Amino acid sequence: MLVLALDTATPAVTAGVVTLDDEGPRLLAERVTVDAKAHGELLTPHLRDALAEAGAGMGDVDAIVCGVGPGPFTGLRAGMVTAAALADALEVPAYPVCSLDAIAADVPGEAPLLVVTDARRREVYWASYLAGNRVEGPRVQRPAELLAELGSVTRVAGGGVSLCEFPAAVEVVGTAQPSPVGLVRAAGSPVLEGAAPAPLTPLYLRRPDAVEPGARKRVSQA
Repeated sequence: MLVLALDTATPAVTAGVVTLDDEGPRLLAERVTVDAKAHGELLTPHLRDALAEAGAGMGDVDAIVCGVGPGPFTGLRAGMVTAAALADALEVPAYPVCSLDAIAADVPGEAPLLVVTDARRREVYWASYLAGNRVEGPRVQRPAELLAELGSVTRVAGGGVSLCEFPAAVEVVGTAQPSPVGLVRAAGSPVLEGAAPAPLTPLYLRRPDAVEPGARKRVSQA
């Protein structure tokens, strides 16, 4: 089956075409641009170019896999709205994937792993993994708080690694952002089996900056 993989949860604008069978996912084409301000502008051209390179059209897509964060509000919405709109138009399922899980899925081995991405505001998004399975997170914290809480870390991955002062002995592995193959691999067997997907629910992890106004203050005694 042909799967369109999208992610805009990190500064990277990622679109790829992956073929999936019983032997696992295999990349046919991808387009990735690291530009935190270009998600809305580049995602659709990227997915079109990837499909063209793969020798496929929109009508050939059997499923969509989309990273749902955690990530910043504006960038994350670009990928999720695009995935939802395409799934509706093409009448194919759209599967949500934690973007940190997709980064972890590209790292071989069963040793403990910490995935960290940039949450801005001097914070990071993170999740920890053991034998490829997420055991804690996703959460958002300041790097110093994260290091104090986790204690020893042996392997780290993700674009937020440079924001944390890990000891020199810590091994940096994997990629800075989710790859198309990692997204499909993290989505798991439900994609190949054609199972009903979970809702496309964003992982913001922060409360919105905008709040409902409170009651109006009385300015007179009348």
